[in-house]
Amino acid sequence: MPLLSEKDTKYLKKMFEEHLKDPVKVLVFVDDPNECEYCDLTKQVLEELSAIDGKIHLSAHHVKREPELVRDYKVEMTPAILLLDANGQDTKIRFYGIPSGHEFSTLIQDIIAVSNNKPVFFNEQQIDLIKSINVPVRIRVFVTPTCPYCPKAVLMAHSAALINKNITAEMIEANEFPELSMRYGVSSVPHTVINDVHEFIGAYPEHMFVQELLKAVRKV
Repeated sequence: MPLLSEKDTKYLKKMFEEHLKDPVKVLVFVDDPNECEYCDLTKQVLEELSAIDGKIHLSAHHVKREPELVRDYKVEMTPAILLLDANGQDTKIRFYGIPSGHEFSTLIQDIIAVSNNKPVFFNEQQIDLIKSINVPVRIRVFVTPTCPYCPKAVLMAHSAALINKNITAEMIEANEFPELSMRYGVSSVPHTVINDVHEFIGAYPEHMFVQELLKAVRKV
C-alpha cells in the first residue's frame, strides 16, 4: 500500500519539475526489521519519492552487509538518510529516523536545496560567517514528527552543512532513539546540540543560530 497519496504525489511531481535542477543521490541505510522498527517504512517512502522524479536517485544499503560503506559515511544509527550532490559529494546532511509528520517537508526542501546547491536559510553576511568555520562541527537537532517548529531548526542546521563541508548536521527523531535523547536530556524539541559542548532549545532566527554556532566553535 502506497504511503504517499495520489494528491501528494501529484503535488510533489509538480514541485520537483519546477524546482529540481541537478540530480540528487539519496542514500538510505537500513537494518533488519527486528533491529529497526521504521527502516522498511523509511525505505518505502524514499522509493515512492524517487519514482516521482528521475533526478532523485535512491540507493539502499543494509548496515550489516556493507560495513565498509557504513564506516566511510560514519553512519551510527538506522534508519539513516544521506544526501549527495550531483557530483556524488556528501553534503553531510543526515536524517536519523523516519522523516514523517512535519519532517517530511524538511526532506523535500533539503532535496531541492541540494539539487540547486542553495541553502534554504541565511543571508550573504551569515553565509560568510559560516564559511569561516575551519574546524569539524557536528550539529544534532532532536525533533518529533508533531513539532511544528522543528523543521526550521533542522533546515537551518542542514543549510549550514550545505555551506561548509566542515559541518555535519543531523536530524534525530527523539522518540526513535530514546537512549540518545536521554543522554542529552531532551525534554522539549527542537533541541540542538553542537559538538557536545553547546546546546539550545527552540527554533532560533538565522542571526541567533549563527551566533550559537560560533559560540560552540569557540569552545572547541
